[in-house]
Amino acid sequence: MAISKALADELERRRAIALEGGGAAKAEDRHAKGRMTARERLDELYTKGTFQEFGLHAQHKTRHFGMEKKSIPTDGVIAGSGFIDGRPVAAFSQDFGVAGGSLGEIHAKKICHVLDHAVKAGIPVVGFNDSGGARIQEGVGSLSAYGQVFYRNVQLSGVVPQISVIAGPCAGGAAYSPALTDFLIMTRENAQMFICGPEVIRSVTGQVTTMDEIGSAQAHASVSGNIHFIAEDDAHAVAIVHRLLSFLPSNNMMDPPHKIEADLSVEEDPTLDELVPEDPKMPFDCRVVIRQIADGGDFMEVMESFAANIVIGFGRIGGIVVGFVSNQPTVKAGTLDIDASDKAARFVRFCNVFNIPLVTLVDVPGFLPGVNEERRGIIRHGAKMLFAYASATVPKITVIMRKAYGGAYLAMCSQDMGADRVLAWPTAEIAVMGAEGAVNILYRKELKEAEDRAAKAKELADEYRAEFATPYLSAGELFVHDIIQPRQTRSSLALTLRGLMSKRETRPPKKHGNIPL
Repeated sequence: MAISKALADELERRRAIALEGGGAAKAEDRHAKGRMTARERLDELYTKGTFQEFGLHAQHKTRHFGMEKKSIPTDGVIAGSGFIDGRPVAAFSQDFGVAGGSLGEIHAKKICHVLDHAVKAGIPVVGFNDSGGARIQEGVGSLSAYGQVFYRNVQLSGVVPQISVIAGPCAGGAAYSPALTDFLIMTRENAQMFICGPEVIRSVTGQVTTMDEIGSAQAHASVSGNIHFIAEDDAHAVAIVHRLLSFLPSNNMMDPPHKIEADLSVEEDPTLDELVPEDPKMPFDCRVVIRQIADGGDFMEVMESFAANIVIGFGRIGGIVVGFVSNQPTVKAGTLDIDASDKAARFVRFCNVFNIPLVTLVDVPGFLPGVNEERRGIIRHGAKMLFAYASATVPKITVIMRKAYGGAYLAMCSQDMGADRVLAWPTAEIAVMGAEGAVNILYRKELKEAEDRAAKAKELADEYRAEFATPYLSAGELFVHDIIQPRQTRSSLALTLRGLMSKRETRPPKKHGNIPL
């Protein structure tokens, strides 16, 4: 049966209203502020012509509080799926130009539909958060709607990657949905994320603050650790999404997008011999080492500005996607503190659930000492790293570059914590504590009687290193599988990773472990 012109015209009329969203004036206002509209963000995200929208004709349910006759096209959120580099990806984009992007029952149903579709299809989901918050005209129904979104975020966790882009306001309860996802990207100038704004904080506590201090991208990237990447604008945020997805599998049943070639290069790289000083007290930038090891120097660092004493991120070695974890000697001497432990532990767990092998580079003098760290719970937080590494079943390779002392040696994935292969450079020092500390404990009498205490301490420290901290001692007792020259690191890692691709490891049946949160 042919569709009549009247029916076709009515369909096009309704489509035009929905596609217009908040109208041309609001779109122009956003452009003037350097922002994209909700649809433009999805256009930038997807390969042209591949986006299929869900719920274009959705309308709000509110029948009171003066909204009975108000039209809310698409109910303030655009949802659907499309293709990125040939891979299907689901997404939603809140439309601040329509009712402030406020979340009501229909709005939430559209988001939930996208999340349900993502888990059924086994595809990543990207959410653009740009909303004034709950639609208060819908009362408790809007709170229930948030709960339904949160519940699905948790159900999807560890099943498909979830990426959130904070591209506008994200306040109150709305902030918890992105907080439950795997990666958060926030635009520098136009986004805010907070539970209580400056005015609420002032009125309740008397504390005076600013949005920059509590809700800006910089604050969340460097102080609170709530976000993983800062984007300069919407287009940059989408570019970060694209790059991030290039390292991630579509779901937990698939391998990451490796680029394995038939011929594996095993050439040595003499440059690595020069990157790390022999003096254990001389700092160096571990990111230089990572980029030298990674294919083409391509390393995507995650949470660059937070807990900079540990470095995490994605790269490839011999075409195999890996997650790098490395101590950073240029910051706090590479010690592990509370924030570094949290940062590393969550990254390790992400890599594990999505089948990404882990490469750990070690130069750690220990956990950060101090009253503040002890009182804030360094024991509990440090235990997260132990738990994360021990529970991970993906291939785990550890390279001890220099210092590996005490409990931090274990926390950085020693063989005892499940490392499949532990390699050490000749510069490695593996011991229960640093030489200076050990000498002060073991040789108090000799130091006390020495005429030149400093010279004697150095002599004894050198003796301690030679007798108790040499990598050959650990290799002799099979705590280290091999000692290699730095120039051999890349080829050794590539060969080991290739050999571990078929790794299978089963654990005792249980719901899940009880990580010390």
